[in-house]
Amino acid sequence: MRILIDINHPAHVHYFRNFYKIMREKGHEILVVSRNKEIEHKLLEYYKIPFIDRGKGKEGKFGKFAYMVYADLKLLKISIGFKPDIFLNFLHPYPSQVAWFLRKTSLVFSDSEHAKLHHQLTVPFATQVLTPSCYRIDLGPKHIRFEGYMELCYLHPTYYQPNPDILDILKVKPGERFVIVRFVSWAAAHDFGHLGISLENKKKAVKEMSKYARVFISSEKELPDDLKPYQINIPLHKIHDALYFSTLLFGESGTMTSEAAVLGTSAVFLNNNGLGYTDEEETKYGLVFNYTESEEDQLAAINKAVEILKNPNLEKENQIKREKLLREKIDTTEFMVKAVEKSQKF
Repeated sequence: MRILIDINHPAHVHYFRNFYKIMREKGHEILVVSRNKEIEHKLLEYYKIPFIDRGKGKEGKFGKFAYMVYADLKLLKISIGFKPDIFLNFLHPYPSQVAWFLRKTSLVFSDSEHAKLHHQLTVPFATQVLTPSCYRIDLGPKHIRFEGYMELCYLHPTYYQPNPDILDILKVKPGERFVIVRFVSWAAAHDFGHLGISLENKKKAVKEMSKYARVFISSEKELPDDLKPYQINIPLHKIHDALYFSTLLFGESGTMTSEAAVLGTSAVFLNNNGLGYTDEEETKYGLVFNYTESEEDQLAAINKAVEILKNPNLEKENQIKREKLLREKIDTTEFMVKAVEKSQKF
């Protein structure tokens, strides 16, 4: 089988890297094409996955439309040379549009209900759209649900074991509590209209949480001078170790929120849209606490973070919650392998 995987975001590298390894070992030919948005290429290089660069993309609605035309043509040219049997990607339109034009199979994974424009530009062209069972919306007859999360493609115990070396890198003592704070850029197509946490409340959150734990900030945007001392400085591939050993994740990233949850770390997540998987990780497993971006909710989220940090039994309670989650959710990479193999039997 000849498989083309298209990467549009750093998280997508993690979604597909174990699939890439397994399918290569099975003898399939795989070509990876990657946008150069943030750190995708560095991650691919770290995991020794060869790739073709399809450019950085554009900002703004017109720029994103122009880039879609460019990306479609770029992928079409690549595909004519590679001749893939199947296109595989996380929710973005280019691979499905090219697959439809070439009359090839397109499997699209998604966990982002709020990405309405991507749905409109992707679902009509895809063969199947595969989502966690907790997905809030119905995408019609092409929609396949599975009992898992995308983060279990790479953080399932089959693939991931935490490395305590991160504590030395962060200069954190064993047993010392620390918090990972994550701020995003809000530059994605599905992020138009979002403002996120105000600068004033970012500073307030760091100040309040610093009373109970060390604080490390991961930010897509440049931090103001007074927050730069908190900026985390670790190798790219070590962020999951940092999440595993941290006491709390606080921030605006849905992906990192779910990563924290499947690792057994409490997470406070702020987003106006909300997500089906973070809803479930709150209501079913008690590992996530969801808030909107309103001023009232920002302050409530800060108070919740402090409340969590005050809990002396947190780590023991979260270990039990994580064990329940892992019992009830599947190995998503294994599901991905079976879905791709099944798609080519018809």
